[in-house]
Amino acid sequence: MKDVHVPRPGETLSDAILQHLKYSLGKDAAHATTTDWRMALSLAIRDRIVDPWFASTRATYAKQGKRVYYLSMEFLIGRLLEDATVNLGLMDEVAEFFDDRSLDARMVMQDEPDAALGNGGLGRLAACFLESMSTVGCPAYGYGIRYEHGLFKQSFEGGRQMEAPEDWLTEAHAWEFERPESSYRIGFGGAVKVLGNRTVWQPEETVLARAYDMPMIGWQGRWANTLRLWSARPETVFDLDRFNAGDYYGAAEPEALARTISRVLYPDDTTEEGKRLRLKQEFFFTAASLRDILRRFEDEYDDWSILPSKVAIQLNDTHPAIAGPELVRLLHDEKGMDFDAAVEAARGCLGYTNHTLLPEALERWSIELMRSLLPRHLQIIERIDAAHAAAHPDRKVVLIGDGDVQMGPIAFTMAHRVNGVSALHTGLMKETVFAELNRLHPNRIVNETNGITPRRWVLAANPRLSGLITEAIGDGWVDDLEELMQLEPMADDAQFRDEYAAAKRANKVDLANYLGQQGLAVDPDAMFDVQIKRIHEYKRQHLNILQTIALWQEIKDDPKGDWVPQVKVFGGKAAPGYVFAKEIIFLINAVAEVINNDPDTSHLLKVAYPANYNVTLAERLIPAAEVSQQISTAGKEASGTGNMKFALNGALTIGTLDGANVEIRELVGADNFFLFGMTAQEVVARRQIDDHAAKAIAEAPRLKRAMDAIASGTFGERFASITENVSGDDYFCVASDFADYWRASRDLEVAYRDQADWTRMAVLNTARSGWFSSDRTIRGYMSDIWGAEALSV
Repeated sequence: MKDVHVPRPGETLSDAILQHLKYSLGKDAAHATTTDWRMALSLAIRDRIVDPWFASTRATYAKQGKRVYYLSMEFLIGRLLEDATVNLGLMDEVAEFFDDRSLDARMVMQDEPDAALGNGGLGRLAACFLESMSTVGCPAYGYGIRYEHGLFKQSFEGGRQMEAPEDWLTEAHAWEFERPESSYRIGFGGAVKVLGNRTVWQPEETVLARAYDMPMIGWQGRWANTLRLWSARPETVFDLDRFNAGDYYGAAEPEALARTISRVLYPDDTTEEGKRLRLKQEFFFTAASLRDILRRFEDEYDDWSILPSKVAIQLNDTHPAIAGPELVRLLHDEKGMDFDAAVEAARGCLGYTNHTLLPEALERWSIELMRSLLPRHLQIIERIDAAHAAAHPDRKVVLIGDGDVQMGPIAFTMAHRVNGVSALHTGLMKETVFAELNRLHPNRIVNETNGITPRRWVLAANPRLSGLITEAIGDGWVDDLEELMQLEPMADDAQFRDEYAAAKRANKVDLANYLGQQGLAVDPDAMFDVQIKRIHEYKRQHLNILQTIALWQEIKDDPKGDWVPQVKVFGGKAAPGYVFAKEIIFLINAVAEVINNDPDTSHLLKVAYPANYNVTLAERLIPAAEVSQQISTAGKEASGTGNMKFALNGALTIGTLDGANVEIRELVGADNFFLFGMTAQEVVARRQIDDHAAKAIAEAPRLKRAMDAIASGTFGERFASITENVSGDDYFCVASDFADYWRASRDLEVAYRDQADWTRMAVLNTARSGWFSSDRTIRGYMSDIWGAEALSV
């Protein structure tokens, strides 16, 4: 959007909002809609970001600081208006402005659509990292794709997930600056030729990557970095000859095909065309980002040998793993560097963050697909693989094998540091997916436990709690989260506990009102139990709903019993091609339909599944949650960040020893964490037992009864795929963990009856979760991986 208003020196925020309303939006106050007010406010706040944004860039150039470039397929940034307003310390001024006009500032801010640039933890982590890099003053760029339609907008029809395009860009986006001068030609296919002593790739198809920049302001406006997103455009927008010949659709085909690359996050890759588009996406944004990085380096330096001392490139998962071969190609083929020197320079720049222990999630592409789309890169990978084999004759890992190009080993081999995202995950990486590579490169793997930004996830998302904290210990905790330890003695202060509990209940009332607007009446005095995650077998939402069915059956047997009323809340999307995950969603909604309408039990148990889970919905759910469900199969969740958000906001965790649950339990105390389930080693051993699921079901009559109810059609469909999975192979050990999960769930209810003690535990969760700040995580990356220094005070 073009901003025609230039802020005047000394202009107040109120003046700026009104000026933008009039001159940028062409509206007067009497006729302004909520969206008009939100856009005027956004532009006025953006004005106040531009100066520190420019100043940060100038400081980086002046000090010739090392820059960090964070490459990620996802940046789940949510709504930026509240983030920016909070970080600039303008929230009170904004509230006063709208109060004077009898408007609700929070309603105005909530009019902003979520930026549909991510799906789950991977993208939310990247967003937290960007904010923390700005807060600690690390000079950085984030690079990703400007998806027009995101993943999808989720709705339910008859309980089944339905997918529609996200429409976040149908209205003007106040936070981006289009950079048409920053466009790069990105190629696919074609042939590789040797011209003299040079190898030249001549692509058959090309598109343009056009840059859009968003400033990312840190706490107190001390530093601002840039999120640069790439949009795919055709080189030839319109074929006039074809149009004049009557081929109207064909005339627009180049634009349609190019824009397909940046339309949708994670296109369904169950088809060959889907795989082709997915690889195109990954190469498109990675190649554009690398060209941009090298262009910026060349503006300052003419010695390619110093590239690793000035450039750190972090690969967020395997999606940008093609960066290794592409950077080698650019340095060798285009810049004339010796091949081996180019490999070493690329490795010196690259770091790789692994997020999964699932071998199938480490991307791989068929050799034929790679040869078809990226023929030169296949040659480079073969050469790197041969060099690695020569250096390690006893190696068993190959970069190309079984007909596939293995992106996980490529990312590992081409990075100077590979990090896990929790202590348990990093240890398991060394023992499982990268055991052989760790043997060959024993010092390459390091740990950087994930964190979250307290500005978004407490200060903005939970103003009642953040206000209480600040009143008790001051506001230093906002950028030094470990100051929350000062709250620990207050867990035994009855008055503070009462105020803490009152803040939680008020948040529950807000959520109850929201669910009521969705058509589900819930009691805010019930226990609010929440599981919000991407829907996946290893995250085990089906374990949760099976336990819910079993609980409902017991309540139905004795509806006058002394039960703890509770509301079970689910949230999350299943990938469009993930049939089993979509069946789990259907089962949850089918169970909810029966339980919520059962006159015998509905006052004691409700199941809620609000559609279209995103950052904004998480900001509603997390402050109101009292129970955090972190129940993944041990050894499968790399870290999690939702578990940290819940603990920080005073929800007690029921969970396995998986991912960062391990570190949360150590920090908040075993007495304040409801542990159940097998360890990662016990899970591996359990899978070796013949019929382990059938044996577990035979020993857990409640589970058998719940599964019999599903199979008999109590919830409409019979959900055979789920019952057969749990009673059959049950790779994720749902049946084997059920009995202990039931026990821990009942222990949790017993604890909930003593509200004073429950609140004491909740306060301790908040007080002891300060270590999980993404500021701490970023400082770890800066010292252990990037070798970068903070440039702001």
